[in-house]
Amino acid sequence: MTSSPLPRILRRRGEPEFPTFLELFFDLVYIFMFSRLAAGLVNDLSARNAAQTAVLLLAAWWVWVLTAWLTDLFNPRLPLVQATVLLVMFGTLLMAIAIPRAFGTHGWLFVAAYFAIHLVRDSVLIPGTRMNRPIQARSIRVFFWFGVTVGPWVAGALVDGTARLVLWSIAVAVDLGSARIGWPTPRLGRTELASQIFTGAHLSERHRQIFIISLGELVLTVGMGLAASDFEASRVAACTIALANALLLFQMYFHRIRQLLAPDAVSMVERVRSGTATSYTHLVMVAGVVVISAGDTLVIDRPFGEAPPGWIVVILGGPALFLLGGCLFDFVVTGRILWPRVLGIVVLGAVGPAMPLLPPLAIMIVANLVLLLTLIVETVAPRSRLTSAPLPAG
Repeated sequence: MTSSPLPRILRRRGEPEFPTFLELFFDLVYIFMFSRLAAGLVNDLSARNAAQTAVLLLAAWWVWVLTAWLTDLFNPRLPLVQATVLLVMFGTLLMAIAIPRAFGTHGWLFVAAYFAIHLVRDSVLIPGTRMNRPIQARSIRVFFWFGVTVGPWVAGALVDGTARLVLWSIAVAVDLGSARIGWPTPRLGRTELASQIFTGAHLSERHRQIFIISLGELVLTVGMGLAASDFEASRVAACTIALANALLLFQMYFHRIRQLLAPDAVSMVERVRSGTATSYTHLVMVAGVVVISAGDTLVIDRPFGEAPPGWIVVILGGPALFLLGGCLFDFVVTGRILWPRVLGIVVLGAVGPAMPLLPPLAIMIVANLVLLLTLIVETVAPRSRLTSAPLPAG
């Protein structure tokens, strides 16, 4: 406990915990972000481009996480905080614009926008919390670690090819990894992850919203595909199956996860372990949706014919990633393993070798059937039979 006065910039106890309209507005830029990432994956299904797309998604996701934490701890109705969110939104838009050529001529734009976002954020938060040193120290620690990673980010923008991929992979891994260990900083120590620094209901709702945003990008993909289909029967069928896939993802997410994400018992704060880990598990689910969007684009463009191996990996891998994220999230919150989703992942992997015999549309139908069967099992079976016993502590 500290006797330092609470700065005006911070949220006050008892304030409404639901997200503001500005936060919802900020999330809209991620429809464009996810669309650019999925389009980049469609254009090149190589393992190298998949790794590059993953690095760009991690950086974009980290911006979203820090912004969600910003409006969670600080008063989102304060004009200074609102202006900061809008500037971060503009920087995120620039990052999305740079994505198609981020590993080419626009690498400098991606890095400049990424670090401008963090400079703006910390230039507001560090002075704004000077009346409360423990809280100010958190922002200083975050700023220190961005200073650590600025080297590999900038160096990566100055080189090409594999060197850029390696340097940026290291940088983004340090950015995300340093948060999990509390941003240890010389003379300031680290942020104790046992402390209660997150507002449970607010952060929970923010995670729900970004997942809905990812589904919004999926619906956009279906709509664009249908608009360009000239109502050709096979492409209309592909759009219909893709839309059914979006509905399945929506139902699976809210059937199992909604009550786990923000239980009624949470009044003011939730454990930091859940607050940070749920951000990472949602990253896996959203990554699955981005991959599914890429697969939908491929299938809508060519529903029949031979399915190359890369297409099969994308069409089956997207749902598998989503199921994996759901399993990880469930384990983080409950300490239990959600077996129907584990089995769903196994089935998707098991049917993969037989998929070259089918056209792309049929492969998409198989993936949807696996998701549907998983949902049916989760809906019908008693909850106690869906999960294993929690792992022993320690």
